[in-house]
Amino acid sequence: MAEQIVKTEYSEVMQKSYIDYSMSVITARALPDARDGLKPVQRRVLYAMDQLGLNYDKPHRKSARIVGDTMGKYHPHGDSSIYETLVVLSQDFKKGMALVDGHGNFGSIEGDGAAAMRYTEAKLKKFTQDVYLADLDKNVVDFVPNFDETEKEPAVLPVRVPNLLVNGADGIAVGMTTNIPTHNLGEVVDAVCAYMDNEEITTKELMQYCIGPDFPTGGIVINKSELEQIYETGNGKIKLRGKVEFEPAAKRSERDKLVITEIPYTMIGANIGKFISDVVDLIETKKITDVVDISNASSKEGIRIVLELKKNADVEYLKNVLYKKTKLEDTFGVNMLAIVDGRPETLGLKQIIKHHIDFQYEIATRKYTTLLNKELDNKEIKEGLIKACDIIDLIIEILRGSKNLKMAKDCLVNGNTEDIQFKSEASKKQAAGLNFTERQAQAILEMRLYKLIGLEILALQKEYEECLEKIAKYERILGSKKEMAKVIKADLLKIKKEYALPRKTQIEDAKAVVLEEKKVQEQEVMFIMDRFGYAKTIDMSAYERNKEAVHNENRYVFSCMNTDKICIFTDNGSLHQIKVLDIPFTRFRDKGTPIDNLGNYDSSGENILYLTPFEQLKGKKMLFMTKLGMAKLVDTSEFEVSKRTVAATKLQEDDLLVGIYVTDAVKEVFSRFSLDGEVKEEEMIVSSQHVIVQTADGYFLRFPLSDVPEKKKGAVGVRAIKLTGKDTVEDVYLLTQGDELTIEYRGKNVDFARLKMAHRDTKGTKIRV
Repeated sequence: MAEQIVKTEYSEVMQKSYIDYSMSVITARALPDARDGLKPVQRRVLYAMDQLGLNYDKPHRKSARIVGDTMGKYHPHGDSSIYETLVVLSQDFKKGMALVDGHGNFGSIEGDGAAAMRYTEAKLKKFTQDVYLADLDKNVVDFVPNFDETEKEPAVLPVRVPNLLVNGADGIAVGMTTNIPTHNLGEVVDAVCAYMDNEEITTKELMQYCIGPDFPTGGIVINKSELEQIYETGNGKIKLRGKVEFEPAAKRSERDKLVITEIPYTMIGANIGKFISDVVDLIETKKITDVVDISNASSKEGIRIVLELKKNADVEYLKNVLYKKTKLEDTFGVNMLAIVDGRPETLGLKQIIKHHIDFQYEIATRKYTTLLNKELDNKEIKEGLIKACDIIDLIIEILRGSKNLKMAKDCLVNGNTEDIQFKSEASKKQAAGLNFTERQAQAILEMRLYKLIGLEILALQKEYEECLEKIAKYERILGSKKEMAKVIKADLLKIKKEYALPRKTQIEDAKAVVLEEKKVQEQEVMFIMDRFGYAKTIDMSAYERNKEAVHNENRYVFSCMNTDKICIFTDNGSLHQIKVLDIPFTRFRDKGTPIDNLGNYDSSGENILYLTPFEQLKGKKMLFMTKLGMAKLVDTSEFEVSKRTVAATKLQEDDLLVGIYVTDAVKEVFSRFSLDGEVKEEEMIVSSQHVIVQTADGYFLRFPLSDVPEKKKGAVGVRAIKLTGKDTVEDVYLLTQGDELTIEYRGKNVDFARLKMAHRDTKGTKIRV
């Protein structure tokens, strides 16, 4: 066959392919069905377990076998996703009602992973069998071909409770996500029954039965007043808190304790470890000072995170800090998105229950139709057998006189007596009047002789009466929506009675945490940092006792208030700010902490040019000089920012700062007369200081600081010196008028006082060596 090239627009092919992929992920992978509340992989795992016969009263089976059957028959998307689904279905700290009974290591609430599938075993829970998989043999749901059309699988499971609410759901599709909280089984059943009694019921009225989410980890929902809006729209944020209890010391040798017994649902997994780490950070940074130790004493019995307290600790303040500064108070983003009739749709509480009830009516209709048809068939057979018992002698005569089974059956159904030997003409005439149905005739031919015993005939008549009662019952249910509703409600109430658990999550309207930071007692401290970058603050008295050693052993030494900030200006034009309170306050001989660990400063990529407390900069102007000769003055008010790191100046490509100075420059206003006699005011920089710029090629330029204009920190600046070739600025000095300063330059003394005064943006004087 000759090849045929199809020309098409590339963008159209990509668009169609991506839309097809997106819809596949949305409808067949990531989002649950509104009817059974299950994602395809969950449904397939449960069905595969049911087909393997892993009933609650049977032994556990290796998880690898379950995963293999699921992947080979129904879900060809990789074993890891299937096993992860199996694990989650067994975790009672993630699901409102766990559906799988796991045996072995199936992970923990603290984020520990499950053992490999070859080590663990699983089977179905009784709840799952009774509520999720019952009646699959009664044609209650459609079965569809699997991926290779070698097996059949249910399009949806006949779940009898709103699983979308009971177990919640989470999933990330393409361009959309779902996140539905878990709810209490008993409350959900009550809400469903209330809806069935009154389909015009409002969301607010439904919430009298289902008052809000019920998370398996307990905790407290603190925005009760917002829940109605969330359940009305299917979107919103639920605010959660862990439960904290105060345990006073039982003995004098013990300490008072603050114990976390329940955590927010969002904290399960690695976030428990992060919470403990955050508390440790709060202790180390002295945000909380009343906690002496923290330990995790959680076990199978439940969560127990213990904070040991100092005597007379402020418990309420500690609780507020934990709620404000850690994940002990968190938000659960609700987005109740599910697949409805093949399309994703955001559902409110009432809509979820409505779709569930519609599904239940459909299941019940199909179930009782199947049962009715079965009983009608049974009735037909029973009627035939009873009639046969009344004329059993004739039946036996027909059987003995027939040459084969076909001849006997034809006589029973059509009254055909040809070639059949009868004892008398009366029998033959009676046989000719027989008109059993095909099914009745087959049942008569298969009937055993012991059925002719008197008691067996009575039992047959009793079964027939029971069959008639069942037919009447099924016809009554199918003929009246009200009767069907009664059956569905009775079923739900039975499930509630057997499986419902007490509510775990409290729901209330709590006050928002207002954390009033404890005022720090202001005091003067001495900041010191050695040449290796280890910084600390020490008491002033310790400094006075060790003054000589402090200055000999450290690169930076200055006093500051403990409420101040340390400003670090680096050669790449950055300003890093560190609160003095974040710097460890220690004894003089203690090592301190690397300055890199206290802020965003990175010693491997930038060098410190200037380090000072911010209070000493207030009201001043700073001179910035770069390697490419750009200079400017910046008012220090520009650096009053809340960010820990900002750009102190803008640099050109391949440029670096070589010098930063705090100057005596001020801005003064001068008045002058213009030619037309008007008085005009002008701002000018006034300073008694001079700038000396030194280049790598030996040029020195001295000019008044007042020549340098004031700019914003985001400006590049102006040219301070004309550079030739590849010459660069090597150093810069700031000299107050009248001061004398001599430096050694390549073995020759350079007296700055003897350098002639010039102007900015000139070449300067070459020093010959």
